[in-house]
Amino acid sequence: MGTPAFAVPSLEALISAGYKIVGVVSQPDRPQGRKKVLTPTPVKEAALRHGLPVLQPQKLRAPEAVAEVAALAPDLIVTAAYGQILPKSVLDLPRFGCLNVHGSLLPKYRGGAPIQRAIINGEKETGITLMYMAEGLDTGDMIAVSIVPIEDEDTAGTMFEKLSLAGAELLLQQLPLILDGKAPRIPQDDAESTYAPNLSRDDERIDWSASSREIFNRVRGLVPFSGAFTLWNDEVFKVWAVAKSDAEYGNAEGTAAGNGGGQAPGTVLSLSPQGIEVKTGDGSVWLTRVQPAGKKAMEAEEFIRGGVMKPGTVLS
Repeated sequence: MGTPAFAVPSLEALISAGYKIVGVVSQPDRPQGRKKVLTPTPVKEAALRHGLPVLQPQKLRAPEAVAEVAALAPDLIVTAAYGQILPKSVLDLPRFGCLNVHGSLLPKYRGGAPIQRAIINGEKETGITLMYMAEGLDTGDMIAVSIVPIEDEDTAGTMFEKLSLAGAELLLQQLPLILDGKAPRIPQDDAESTYAPNLSRDDERIDWSASSREIFNRVRGLVPFSGAFTLWNDEVFKVWAVAKSDAEYGNAEGTAAGNGGGQAPGTVLSLSPQGIEVKTGDGSVWLTRVQPAGKKAMEAEEFIRGGVMKPGTVLS
């Protein structure tokens, strides 16, 4: 059971290892792009390439959906970013239980956006937890973890890819133990748990009074999906990449004196081939890839050549 590209390596690994996949469950096809073309999920596309049957219930807890899954008579269910909560009627079906390949080091970052929020919150590492599923949200007993560092160069996109591969590898490592009944069951410490809810529009908006590091983390935690945004002339101005400009990053050439001195956070301090320098709560950052309203994303240098933004402009 899976939906986005994150889940595809786990499916491919199970197939390559010779496990018999009796069925694949994925979210329904959704309209994509400006033309709203009905598009299959990455997991569905992978399943069809291998000739596997695919179920796409609108609601997995619906009796007819449970009956469809039960008819497959699965010995084991593996989920990876499926996108729906499994009801008890499904959790109880397979004799070896239901496993989840979760993109965090549980019990931290339970929920739907663990990878993005780990980056936004400035974590230095995250990872994969392979766990038995329970009725709560990511509360089941843990089997094993794989730790993956978060580098400054990483975005949510690069971490999704790294963690998807780590998840597939961990799954194959542990499956023989699980099927032999020898896998550990490590209860989670609820006192240490944190929650990573799906991202909202408010999460995507840049707070210029935050520190340069916090803004840097927020932008890369939203790339390449929604991107971060600010307002310029009362219109959405998206930010797809931020470079570092204060002393912490050793990249201060060409910045305004004192990183903006008494200027308000959000003030454009300078424009150069390096990008758009914007005052933050503790210094400044360079916007290096942007997207004005109604335009495609572009390098900041290209946007600056248009001459439509001036130093002293305030982004909000």
